[in-house]
Amino acid sequence: MREPFVGSTRLRLAGLALHAYTASGTVLALLIVIAAIDGDAVRALWLGLAALWIDGTDGMIARRLRVKETIPWFDGAMLDNIVDYLTYAFAPIVLLWTGNYLPHGWYGAVLAALPLLASSYQFCRVDAKTDDHFFLGFPSYWNVVAFYVVILGLGHTATALILLICSILVFVPVKYVYPSRTKAFRSMNLLTTLVWLAAYAVLLTQMPNPNSIVIGISLAYLVYYAGLSLYRTFWVPRRTKAV
Repeated sequence: MREPFVGSTRLRLAGLALHAYTASGTVLALLIVIAAIDGDAVRALWLGLAALWIDGTDGMIARRLRVKETIPWFDGAMLDNIVDYLTYAFAPIVLLWTGNYLPHGWYGAVLAALPLLASSYQFCRVDAKTDDHFFLGFPSYWNVVAFYVVILGLGHTATALILLICSILVFVPVKYVYPSRTKAFRSMNLLTTLVWLAAYAVLLTQMPNPNSIVIGISLAYLVYYAGLSLYRTFWVPRRTKAV
C-alpha cells in the first residue's frame, strides 16, 4: 500500500503561498470592475491580462508542489473556480456594460445576464473538465470576448451576437483545449498561447490604434484553438472507431 505523501513544512508553506497567489485574482477582479466604472477599458484589460497569467500558471505550480497532498484541508479547485468566475465572467461583463458596448435598456441587461447565468451553470458542472483534460462546452472565456470587443471596437449588434452564440456554446458538448494540460500538441499549445498573450499586451500598448498585423496574429490563435478543439472532439473519435 502506497504511503500518503506528507511533505515538509517548507513545502506546505509554499503551497499556502500558492493559494494566496491564486486568491489574488479576486483582488484583480475588483480592480477590473473599478477600472471599468472609471471608464478605463485599457487599464481593465491590463488587469485582465495579469489575471490570465495567474490562472495559467498557478495550476502547474500547484501540481509541482503537490498541494492536494500537503494541504488536504483546503479546496484549491473551489478557490480557482471562484477566482475564474470573477475574472473570466463577472468582471468582463461589467466592463462591457459600463463601457456602453451593450445595447441600452432591458435588451442589454438580458445580454449581460446570459453569460453570467451560463457560466454559473458551467462552473458547477462536475464534468466541466474531462478526464483527458479538456473543457466541456465553451469555457467561459468572456474576458477574451471583452478583449476583442474593446480592441476591435465592435458595435452593439456584433457584441450581442457573440454573447448569445457563446452562451449557447456553453451547453454544446464540444471539447475545448486546456492549453496547460491537454496532452495533444501540448508544446504547440503552450507556445501559441504565449504568443497570443504577447500579442494581447502589444495590442494594449497600441490602443487606440492597434496594428492590423498584430490583430491578425492574435486572431490566428483563436482559429488554431477552435480548429484543434473541433478536431479533437469530432475527427479523432471517428478515426479511432474506424480503426
